[in-house]
Amino acid sequence: MRRWRDLLGSKWLYPGMGVKRWLLLLVAGVTSLSLGVAYVLVEIYREMRLPAVFYYLTLQFIPREVRALLFGAAGVALVGYAVYHLNRSLLAVFMRPGQDNLADLVYQHRQRTRGPRVVAIGGGTGLSSLLRGMKEYTANLTAIVTVADDGGSSGRLRRELGVLPPGDFRNCIAALAEAEPLMTELFQYRFPGGQGLDGHSFGNLFIAAMAGVTGNFERAIAESSRVLAVRGRILPSTLERVTLCAELLDQGQEAQHVEGESQIPLSGHPIERVYLEPSGVRADAQALRAILQAELIVLGPGSLYTSVLPNLLVDEVAEAIRASAALKVYVCNVAIQPGETDGYTVEDHVRAIENHVGAGLIDVVVANNNMEVPSGNWKMELVRPVYTLQERIPVTFADLTDARSPWRHDPDKLARCLLAVLARFRG
Repeated sequence: MRRWRDLLGSKWLYPGMGVKRWLLLLVAGVTSLSLGVAYVLVEIYREMRLPAVFYYLTLQFIPREVRALLFGAAGVALVGYAVYHLNRSLLAVFMRPGQDNLADLVYQHRQRTRGPRVVAIGGGTGLSSLLRGMKEYTANLTAIVTVADDGGSSGRLRRELGVLPPGDFRNCIAALAEAEPLMTELFQYRFPGGQGLDGHSFGNLFIAAMAGVTGNFERAIAESSRVLAVRGRILPSTLERVTLCAELLDQGQEAQHVEGESQIPLSGHPIERVYLEPSGVRADAQALRAILQAELIVLGPGSLYTSVLPNLLVDEVAEAIRASAALKVYVCNVAIQPGETDGYTVEDHVRAIENHVGAGLIDVVVANNNMEVPSGNWKMELVRPVYTLQERIPVTFADLTDARSPWRHDPDKLARCLLAVLARFRG
């Protein structure tokens, strides 16, 4: 517990705008400067003999009170006009294409900075969908990502260069990026061929190169995020290299063991449990601090055994979640994960988490109940909304499906549902 207190004791400041104090200081400075100039002009007016034209330039044929009002109004108009266009020039770099309302832009930014401190834990496309929706409502957003991926481009870079797998981090960066859409597409671009490049994505290579330049994977993610103007932070659950292993049920025979996150869904047998090798790895300190300071902790969505649980199997992560005062919400997948959760209900997902890390880690469950999705070519089976743990762990059912991809969560629907759950249980 001492480590948790030490982490909580470290201040983490979320940026605010502080506009009012600097505006007042600017007004005070302009007023002081104006008084100084006025004293000089009065002295010149009294001591020097000026040409007759100044009589008309200074409007001396008008009563003094009216002159003061006219010059004051002109000054206010000029200052307002200048400040408006200065702000427009400075904020133009932050505006999206087609967005021209500066007031709305500033208001939305301030609202996001005041949003709840949210920590999302998982990996894969599920986590990136959640982040894509949640970033519109809060800037105080932290993604904690699994490092157990060993397949595809990420697995090759992990084996060949010894870096942590960058694939899930790349997806999160793309989801949270404020950069031009072309830059995001570039980060997600996957090379279709070429010796040594086939199957690699540009973003994975970029992060791997950044890790080599900075000498630190965590710093590489931070610098990559800065390049793409990411809202929030993206952190690994651990900086140590781990392998995800699974114990499988083989129809009453001896249990089989499979090594490698990419190999587990291919086994063809039900999963009894998953575990990390080596065990007892240390969690990332920044990830623990974010968990302890969060107001809302979201587990999932994502592959239950290969995206969500690998983070919770880092003992210190699970301990920090228990110690945190945040509301802990588990978001169940919309569809089953072939090779992992075939035939699972919402309740089966929750029981699997409790079987691995014990009860008491989840406060609320959020799950989809829209089973009437349009038919199409997709073959996914939706997770049935069967749940009998209501008295112990409340559940919130809602229509969370994406109209274009009915086996996935709609980012905005999910974000709104989670914020409503937070308001209801902690409001």
